[in-house]
Amino acid sequence: MPDTTAWKTGRYLRRTGSGEHIRRYNVLMSAAHDSLLYARVETVLAGEISDGDLRVGDQLPTEDSLIARFGVSRITVRRAIQNLVSRGLVEIRRGRGTFVAAPKITQDLKELSGFVEDMHALGRKPTARVIAKEIVTATATVARQLALTRGERVVRIRRVRLADGVPLSFDETYLPLEIGKKIITNNLKIEPIFSLLERKYDIPLIEAEYQLDAVAAENEVARALKVKPQSPIFRIERTSYSIGNRPVDYETLYYRGDLVRFVTRLVRKPSR
Repeated sequence: MPDTTAWKTGRYLRRTGSGEHIRRYNVLMSAAHDSLLYARVETVLAGEISDGDLRVGDQLPTEDSLIARFGVSRITVRRAIQNLVSRGLVEIRRGRGTFVAAPKITQDLKELSGFVEDMHALGRKPTARVIAKEIVTATATVARQLALTRGERVVRIRRVRLADGVPLSFDETYLPLEIGKKIITNNLKIEPIFSLLERKYDIPLIEAEYQLDAVAAENEVARALKVKPQSPIFRIERTSYSIGNRPVDYETLYYRGDLVRFVTRLVRKPSR
């Protein structure tokens, strides 16, 4: 005789003498219920951040307060908070609590522009801290990017770039010697290299080759950006060209992965 089934009090019963199917169904129902609960907590808190009820720098209520407010478990609250952290909406400061995070800076990869231009376009105040200005010998990579011979002298400039006082990028710039010697006579805390090249030294920038990947922050970069070593960051290699396809500026830029995102718009080729 085939098995028969019946629905009772929200549980699926199979008359086999075994409780296996009941247990499986209860597990599924429990998981779905928990998912709905933490999603609700996450959605409510995200909405309060979006609406400005919770502003950048504000501390979120304690776990106990959220448990009482939503009538959920501690595990549910923690999962909701972790999702908000993953979305970049909040940050956990060890020993202090959870705070509303500053929104990520979005940079549009559509045209060649410098850090200062990008920050001004976003309404941010750009500043720089110069770590070093020096003459060094070109490595194989630097020589290749600047169309020089390995071992030739070049100028290397290392800076931390800040937006509204927050370290955002660690830049290592290489310039051909004759150009670089002029650039380093200027106040690089306030004068952008791109502007100096174009406006002061009449070296127009036409285009750039741009490569971006994700890496773990090494100790020196982590200290400069005030993040933990091995934190995920963006690494950008950019070579800028002047008239006649002449490379005049090669940079390695390290951007904080927790504060920056890059966007672009892609056009599809017509179908053949």
